[in-house]
Amino acid sequence: MDSRQNLAPGIVLTLLAGVLFAGMDALGKHLTGLVPVLQVVWGRYFFQTLFVSGYLATTSGTSFLKPRRPVLQVLRGFAILAATICMYEALAFVPLADATAVLFFTPILVTLFSVAFLSERIGIHRIAAVLAGFGGMLLILRPGFSDIHPALFLVLIAAIFNATYLLLTRRLSGTEDAAATQFNTTAVGAVVMTLVVLPSWETPSATGFALLAAAGGAGSLGHFILVKAFASAPASLLSPFLYSQVIAAGLLSVLLFGDALRETTLIGTAILILSGLYIWKRENRRILAARAASAPHLETTEETR
Repeated sequence: MDSRQNLAPGIVLTLLAGVLFAGMDALGKHLTGLVPVLQVVWGRYFFQTLFVSGYLATTSGTSFLKPRRPVLQVLRGFAILAATICMYEALAFVPLADATAVLFFTPILVTLFSVAFLSERIGIHRIAAVLAGFGGMLLILRPGFSDIHPALFLVLIAAIFNATYLLLTRRLSGTEDAAATQFNTTAVGAVVMTLVVLPSWETPSATGFALLAAAGGAGSLGHFILVKAFASAPASLLSPFLYSQVIAAGLLSVLLFGDALRETTLIGTAILILSGLYIWKRENRRILAARAASAPHLETTEETR
């Protein structure tokens, strides 16, 4: 069946996932004013792991507790945990819109890391897109760096860890059980952050606990919806629609926190999104060409069976 027949519901689900992720970060930003940042990170990871574990236990038994590649799973878990800590530390000081936009420098970094660590080759078109994306990020950070907030550099570090997380996810794809990968996305962080926050624990109010649970719930629901979306259509077709998170974060930044959207932020964000979309388009074209080139071989192999 042509995957494009399921593209419409896949797009809707991907857009919804992006909105949920933006909502999760908005809750995280609000919570940084109520409890210590590390406890905010703990709440997001603990409750997301709790919700995901309950779901996986009812749908796939306990197989998700036995990863085939535990070392890579732990490294991947540490990468996304480090990205989250840097992001939430920054959200205590900078607008949600700015932080989310800089975080979406990740696709550019994935391209660069693929060349540096996976020996992939890129042409002049993707090099130009990488340079344009870098320029867009500089616009968001501030032209001339005259009044740049240091916390935005934490978001840039978060983007680096996020890109590492995505590359490790790529390495696990096809060799690891999907349920184990979904569980270990936050399980590592839940264990680590529980050990970190216990010595200096500050008990939140009932409202604080409810908001921590809501942040974890938004994260787990967002990932669940994204899995459903990618089951209905290829990830390569749906990935660009995750930029809905940037748009939703911009709206929440204005409506909930009263942040002003500067012209340079809007222009820089537009450049980042267009650069990411262009890299996606070139990558998708390369994958399709590779599949087309291997098709005759696959047909020949099938005939000889």
